Amino acid sequence: MTGRHRDGQPYASVYQRVWDGPARAEAERLDQVWSDWTVLYSLGKRAFYAVASWDGPQLVVVEDATSEGLEERMREAEMTRLLQAAPPRGDSGESPSTEGTARRRRRGGRAA
Repeated sequence: MTGRHRDGQPYASVYQRVWDGPARAEAERLDQVWSDWTVLYSLGKRAFYAVASWDGPQLVVVEDATSEGLEERMREAEMTRLLQAAPPRGDSGESPSTEGTARRRRRGGRAA
């Protein structure tokens, strides 16, 4: 039997290519900067992915072809999360359901 991988043959080193090195480095940088996210770079799709690490009812994953686009998607997801978590408020700081009742009481009307 002959060949490079035959028992008793000396170890032969081969060149290891680093595919998309700058993009992978950028994904590592984003992963360090955005502490609430895990950032990855897909060699197969040549796209950046981010997985949110906060507690929530569903997994949040965003993707984009560029790191700048990914950061924008991450900001949008965080803003959506904040808007969904905050209860809606009226001008007086009361929730909409109690605001109308309080206004009717001040006018002397009945609260239903």
